[in-house]
Amino acid sequence: MSQQFDVVVIGAGPGGYVAAIRAAQLGFKTACIDEFKNKEGKQSLGGTCLNVGCIPSKALLESSENWERIEHKFEAHGISVTGAQFDVKKMLERKDGIVAKLTQGVAYLLKKNKVTALFGHGKLLAHKDGAWQIEVAGEATETVTATHVIIATGSVPRQLPGTPTDNKLILDNEGALAIPEVPKKLGVIGAGVIGLEMGSVWKRLGADVTILEAAPGFLLAADEAVAKEAQKIFTKDLGLRISTSVKIGEVKPGKNNVTVSYADSEGKEYSETFDKLIVAIGRVPNTWNLAADAVQLPLDERGFVVVDDACRTSLPNLWAIGDVVRGPMLAHKASEEGVAVAERLAGQHPHIDFNTVPWVIYTSPEMAWVGKTEQQLKKEGVDYRKGQFPFSPNGRALGLGETAGFVKMLADAKTDRILGVHIIGPYASELITEAVVAMEFNASSEDIARIVHAHPSLSEALHEAALGVDKRGLHS
Repeated sequence: MSQQFDVVVIGAGPGGYVAAIRAAQLGFKTACIDEFKNKEGKQSLGGTCLNVGCIPSKALLESSENWERIEHKFEAHGISVTGAQFDVKKMLERKDGIVAKLTQGVAYLLKKNKVTALFGHGKLLAHKDGAWQIEVAGEATETVTATHVIIATGSVPRQLPGTPTDNKLILDNEGALAIPEVPKKLGVIGAGVIGLEMGSVWKRLGADVTILEAAPGFLLAADEAVAKEAQKIFTKDLGLRISTSVKIGEVKPGKNNVTVSYADSEGKEYSETFDKLIVAIGRVPNTWNLAADAVQLPLDERGFVVVDDACRTSLPNLWAIGDVVRGPMLAHKASEEGVAVAERLAGQHPHIDFNTVPWVIYTSPEMAWVGKTEQQLKKEGVDYRKGQFPFSPNGRALGLGETAGFVKMLADAKTDRILGVHIIGPYASELITEAVVAMEFNASSEDIARIVHAHPSLSEALHEAALGVDKRGLHS
């Protein structure tokens, strides 16, 4: 007889495992299915984010930034380092150790909360007699049943047409995190989060990095002022070569290198040969072999599972969350959707405001934002005021030696309600949370301006930006 559950979650990434834990906490008999295996061939929970995405990339970013500090920044502190060396193998081992600790932690959390972990590929077979039949194809194949199913299968890297990644010469995010030695010449197709983060890692370690972007501008999703500042820093200070409005032609792998043909916005053609090529042109929903044809899983024209505002599909007791549905492909968005669905199953009424989901790019300096950009407000005809304050006169930033960037706050001209906050600078990923909390409570710029901020602290830049909305900055 097959195992029976109240809730089965397909996928153990940040959305899936959190959904499973919350469902179990609410009293549901819960299982979580996942098929990811690490490079040793062992089952490893946590999905792309923990295994080959968010977490390992941050580990390598920190390692590369430490090397940059030794090479270029410690001298200003009176610290001289002679004969410094770095070992890529040890950097990768440290990264792998962090991943192992966190993925093992997920396994512990599932066990602690009495969630049954099922290893294999999960596939919806049918809905009969009020229950879903789900195939789990692992070392053996079994069928389990569940009253409710939550699809949390995430996303996979978008492939360059005609040029699949092999993670030897042509790399996706997984391959970019495991390059065994610093390439002399590294090509990156795509100037998004993955392209910028991985390009900056290997540039700091000594690679000559060229980033080719198809979009007509740089970081078009970010506030224009942030994108402009970031492009200046990445090209002039870090030394990345970034070209936009690029049309990629033939990508030809050789024995030990890859040749990329491309044209610029004026049609001028180029050809460059790289030791490695990272393809970071976005991600697509992972719905491969997710349901039998008879199930008729509702997908839109881009392959996303179709859901309503509550993450409910049109099929009975079938839900979907995270990268596999509409909305930003962000781990924290997936986690909160997972919690919300579990609570809806228990009759609760949670709410997620997508307008206050923060975005972060963990380059150096970091970029983070929440709410509307200035160009969006202009396009929508919203009457707004803004305040902006640089990190250059901030005492804490000066002490850190990280003074690039600024904080920008946008507020409604009539109500003063905060509409957006945009940060490029040190620890932007941490600073943005104050703005998220403020916007969740419909705070005004005046509210932030009247809050006492610790001195010296980086958060004072947010305080000054809020003061600047009313043109009463104290240090500008």
